[in-house]
Amino acid sequence: MNIDHFEAFMYVVHLESVHKAAEALYLSQPTVTARIKTLERDLGVELFLRNGRSLTISEEGKAFIPYAEQIIRTYDQGKKLLKKDDNPEEIVIGANIITSQYFIPFALPFLKRANPQLRFKFYSATNDVLLEKLLHKQVDIAFMKDVSHRGIQKHVLLNNSVRLVVYPGHPFQFQENLSVQQLASEPMVFFECGAFDWNRIHKLFEMANVSPRIEFLVDHLEVAKSIILSRNGIGFLPYLCIKEELESGMLIDVDVSHILQINQQIFAAHLNNGFVYPELWNDILRSVKEFQKEEDPVY
Repeated sequence: MNIDHFEAFMYVVHLESVHKAAEALYLSQPTVTARIKTLERDLGVELFLRNGRSLTISEEGKAFIPYAEQIIRTYDQGKKLLKKDDNPEEIVIGANIITSQYFIPFALPFLKRANPQLRFKFYSATNDVLLEKLLHKQVDIAFMKDVSHRGIQKHVLLNNSVRLVVYPGHPFQFQENLSVQQLASEPMVFFECGAFDWNRIHKLFEMANVSPRIEFLVDHLEVAKSIILSRNGIGFLPYLCIKEELESGMLIDVDVSHILQINQQIFAAHLNNGFVYPELWNDILRSVKEFQKEEDPVY
């Protein structure tokens, strides 16, 4: 029995495809298939049910997953223990675009100070790309939006809810129970991208049968924020990009929870076999606590 056989099994489980597993392992499909068949022969069970070219994991295969994960994790931990000190251990972190811009510049130096023996490598990518990198073991942990995949564990890390923000002195600053009609009367900057469900904001005005004064339509957070800071409009923006301005009073968060709530969270995601750096995980949680010390931590 060979550790490569366990890895081939887990790659097919995570990626749900022999073809994708072969690409991730830089092997041919027949080689991956042969490794799985050898493992099945050694175990005396079928780990996958075969129907033509398609594979479906068997009940025995599902039951074997935690044991295969444990074997691979123990092997990896043993390799790390025996690794020579002249090559620092490298931790690969990925994050989606908004987390890369607003949290990572704080988190990476924090993690390095707490773990000077480690070297950190960082990727910024879309959520879809980050999921692929996780499944291909190209990143150890990724900060991203909510994801559903049987090969991934996730933990709530950061609050990134969408807020209505205005500049200081705006009439809405002290207004309670704003109506949709009042919102529609103000010049607005609309930030549009895949980061949150913008259709819900559009729907808010549609349901009230009013048209908002969209005077600026932009696809860049900093541009949208700058327009509001220059007192040329108001707008809905995700919390991470306005955190500092809210804390300093340069922008004001207006409560519109009675008419709209868009709750977003950033998750820390890793493979099901666990994040193999428990001390670093604690430091990640500490970095979040320091970053959002004005709020209650959400982990």
